[in-house]
Amino acid sequence: MDWLTSLMLGGSAAQAVVIIGLTAALGLAIGGLRFWGVSLGVGGVLFAGLAVGATPLRLNPEIMEFAREFGLILFVYSVGLQVGPGFFSSLKRQGLVLNMLALTVIGLGTLAAVAVGWLFDLPSAVWIGMLSGAVTNTPSLGAAQQALTDASGGPDMATLAGAGYAAAYPLGVLGLIGTMLALKAIFKADPAAEAAAMMVGDDTAAVAMADIEVTNPEVAGMSIRELRRTVGVGFVVTRRLRDGIQEVANPGTTVAVGDLVHAVGARENLERLRDALGRLSKVHLPELSSSIQLRRIVVTNPKVTGKTIHDLQLGENWGIVVSRIIRSGVEFAPRSGVHLHFGDRLVVVGVPQALDHVAAQLGDQIQELDRSYIMPVFLGIALGVLLGSIPLTVGEMPAPVRLGLAGGPLIVAVIVGRLGRLGPFLCHVPNPAKKLLAEVGICLFLACVGLKSGPRFLELLADGTGFGWMAIAMVITVVPALIVGLFARSVLKMNYAGIIGVLAGSMTDPPALAYANQACGNDAPSVSYATVYPLTLLLRVVVAQLLVLYVAG
Repeated sequence: MDWLTSLMLGGSAAQAVVIIGLTAALGLAIGGLRFWGVSLGVGGVLFAGLAVGATPLRLNPEIMEFAREFGLILFVYSVGLQVGPGFFSSLKRQGLVLNMLALTVIGLGTLAAVAVGWLFDLPSAVWIGMLSGAVTNTPSLGAAQQALTDASGGPDMATLAGAGYAAAYPLGVLGLIGTMLALKAIFKADPAAEAAAMMVGDDTAAVAMADIEVTNPEVAGMSIRELRRTVGVGFVVTRRLRDGIQEVANPGTTVAVGDLVHAVGARENLERLRDALGRLSKVHLPELSSSIQLRRIVVTNPKVTGKTIHDLQLGENWGIVVSRIIRSGVEFAPRSGVHLHFGDRLVVVGVPQALDHVAAQLGDQIQELDRSYIMPVFLGIALGVLLGSIPLTVGEMPAPVRLGLAGGPLIVAVIVGRLGRLGPFLCHVPNPAKKLLAEVGICLFLACVGLKSGPRFLELLADGTGFGWMAIAMVITVVPALIVGLFARSVLKMNYAGIIGVLAGSMTDPPALAYANQACGNDAPSVSYATVYPLTLLLRVVVAQLLVLYVAG
C-alpha cells in the first residue's frame, strides 16, 4: 500500500486529480440530499471541500490554485455563452434597474460591514475580509490585502483579512441560497414558471396565431407593410385567401374586404390587428388544401449565422415567409432585424420548390447541431483572461483595478454568445455541452475553495471566535439581499428568476447562480447575473480599497 500513501500525500498532479475528484463526487452526493424539501445542490461541494480540507491531506498550492481559477473561468465562460443571445435585449429593457438594485446591495452590505465592525470592535482587517467573504468575492479580498499590506507595511493585516474571508465565505454561499429560498416562500413563487416567463423578452414575444376575416373597408387596398405601420405593432402574415385561392403573403401583398389572412405574433399584437381588419374567422387556413407547405429549417450554414432575416431577403428571392423562430426552446415571431444564430429553427411557409432552395441556403443539416466548434472557445477564454488582466487606474486607488479571471472571460463570452462567432470563426457549443462545462467548472472551483479554506476554517471553529464571525458574516450577506429582494418583488413587481439572478450577481456568487439555475430549470437567472456582474465586480474591488483608505485615514 506504499503506492497509495505516496499518491495521496505526495503533492503530485495525480494526487490533486484524485482528491478534487473525490471531493466533488462527495459534495454532489451531499448536495442531492433533501432536508424539509430543500437540497444544497452543487453548493454541497463547498462543504465537502471544507471537510476534506480539515484532514491532513494537502494539495500542491500551485496545482490547486490553477484548478480553482480554471474551474471559475470554465463556469463563467459557459454562463456567458448561454446568456449571450438574450443579454443585450435584457440590458436594453431593464439594465439600469438591475444595476441600481445591485448597487443598493453593495451599499447596504458595505454599511453592514462597517456597522458590525464598530459594534463588535473587530479589527478593521477582519471585517474588511469578512465583507469580501460574505459576498464570495476573491478579487476584492486580493485588492484589500494588497492595500492593507501597503498601508501597514507588513503581511499581518493581510493575514487577518484572509481569516475573516475564510470564516465568512462558506456561510456567505449558504446565506444567499437561504435568502433565495426565503423569498420563494414569502412570495409563493414558482421558479420554473417565472423563469420560463422571463425568457420571453422583447425579441422573443410569445407566439400566437389568428385567422382574420377582413371586413373593414378602410384597410382595403393596403399592403401588409402599410398595415404594420397603421396598426403600429409587429406581426407576420403568412397566407392570404381570396376568391378560394390561397397564396403566400409577403410585405407587398394587399388585402381587400372578404379576404382571410393567417397571422402570427404576440397575442396582444394580433388582437390589435383583428380590431383593424375585422373579425376572427372560424376557418383555419393552414388546414385548407393548397400547394403551400410549412417546414422547419435548421440554420447550420456558417455563412448565414449573424445575418438578419432582412439581409437574406428570403421573401423577395424565394417568395417564402418566416413565421416563427425557435431558439433554445423558446418560440417567437421574428422581426426583420433579428440576427440568426447557428442552430435556430425557422418555421417557414412557401411552395415546395422555394422551400428546398431556402433549406439549401440555410444549411438544414441537423447532424451539425451535435458538433462543437471548440477552437473559438479556447481563443475566447484566452482573450477573456487578457481582458481581465488589463490594469485600470481609478482615482487615487493604491493599486489598479482589474476585471480579473472571472470578469474578463464573462464579458468576452457574452459577446461571442450574442454574435455566434469570434471574428471569422463560428462558435457553436451544444447546450448540453455548455451545461456540462459549467457544472464541471463550478465543481472544480468550489472543491478547491473548500480544500484551501478547510484548515483555517477548522482553526476558527476550534478557537470559538469563528462561530461569532460566521454569524456576523451572515448578517452582511442576508440583510442587504433580503431587503433588495423584498423591494424588487413588492414594489417593482420583478420576476423571481430575475431577482435571484441579480442577487447572485451583486454578490458575485457563482455557487448561488448555479443553485438558482438549478432551481429554475433554465438559464434565466444567468441573464440578470451577467447584466450586473461586470459593474459589481469593479465596484467590489474599488470599495474594498476605499475601506482600507478610510480605515487608514
